[in-house]
Amino acid sequence: MKKQKLKTRRDVKKVLTAINSTVVGFLIVLILIILFLTCIFTTDDSGNEKDDGAAEAIATVDTDESTALSTSYEEEKRITTEEQTESPEELADKELTALLNNMSVEEKVGQMFFIRADASYDKEMFDTYHPGGLILFGKDVGDKTSSEIWDYIENFQSNSKYPLFIGIDEEGGTVTRIGYNYALVDDAFQSPRQLYELGGYDAVTADSHKKSKLLKSLGINVNFAPVVDYSVDYGDFMYERAFGENINETCEFADKIVTAMKEEHMGCVLKHFPGYGNNGDTHTGMVTDLRDYDTFEEQDFLPFEAGIAAGADCVLVSHNIVLCMDDEFPASLSEKVHKILREDLKFDGVIITDDLAMSGAADYAEADAVAVQAVKAGNDMMIVSDYETQYAAVVEAVKNGEIDISRIDDSVMRILKWKYNLLLLEDLGTY
Repeated sequence: MKKQKLKTRRDVKKVLTAINSTVVGFLIVLILIILFLTCIFTTDDSGNEKDDGAAEAIATVDTDESTALSTSYEEEKRITTEEQTESPEELADKELTALLNNMSVEEKVGQMFFIRADASYDKEMFDTYHPGGLILFGKDVGDKTSSEIWDYIENFQSNSKYPLFIGIDEEGGTVTRIGYNYALVDDAFQSPRQLYELGGYDAVTADSHKKSKLLKSLGINVNFAPVVDYSVDYGDFMYERAFGENINETCEFADKIVTAMKEEHMGCVLKHFPGYGNNGDTHTGMVTDLRDYDTFEEQDFLPFEAGIAAGADCVLVSHNIVLCMDDEFPASLSEKVHKILREDLKFDGVIITDDLAMSGAADYAEADAVAVQAVKAGNDMMIVSDYETQYAAVVEAVKNGEIDISRIDDSVMRILKWKYNLLLLEDLGTY
């Protein structure tokens, strides 16, 4: 029994010894682990600071790059959004402005001239004078087939750096260029007055559509029509060419014709501002209009206002001296008359003179510089016969500072917009 107790004690002692050894070993391992961890986090404070600084720097760079990328994306998104919100007209204006800025002074001035067509014109002429348009007369189209007229015009277009206005006076009635060429038409074009008497506005607008389609098929893109002068006296010079004796009907005529021509992308020209009234023929001499300003406001201006409201591209100014507006210069050379057209009638399109070779204008300026006076008055384009002389005079006036280049730029921008609207400048990047 005693031996059994001793054995039990020895066994207990062995167990306790083993337990103590295990606990001591565990404590030693725990201490070593603590020392190891302490060593990692506390033995190199400066190294840790450097690491922390590097980490912060990396974080800053990442943040800056992220910010830059975000800013770049937002800027690109803003620009894209602005481009998407710009109207077609605004985008076209940008492209036309770029085109304008790339043109030389000589090219800009040349665009302001609408000159008489001539078969002798070659590439050298176009490269020298850069005309904006050519106007056709009976000699150009009266005895040709449609294909001959097309080839005749296409030769001009192919030799010109910039697309040309190709104009014609095809009013119908007493003023016609192709109306009696029976290779092109079955019957001569009637005047608007005659058409209205036969079939009202339907006949007038149908004729305008038909005429515009024919002209475009020949390569013609501007018709110097409609005549919106108001004439009530059968003896008036303009009576046969004017629409009628009722001012309201004349206004409606202006609206309908301009609308029809624009639908066909045919350039239209309202004429003859500020209104001929009962005056005579300025082709042969000076005409003085004695009517008071109220008469113009109450009748003559109204058809022009109707045509402008309908979107008329161009207004032609007559050579009449209108005393109530300017007693010194004919309307075509009068800054005061042009100011009325721009500010009172709110016209922002192309203003063009009647032919400057006509006596009504030539008598009021030096023969070799009448175009200079026309530009100073506010015209954007001039119809001329002696284009070499007039072109050189305007170029010189710009170069010597008599005419500011900004004045030329304003006119050429209007001309380019008109060409663009007539689909003549569809690929702006090629010029």
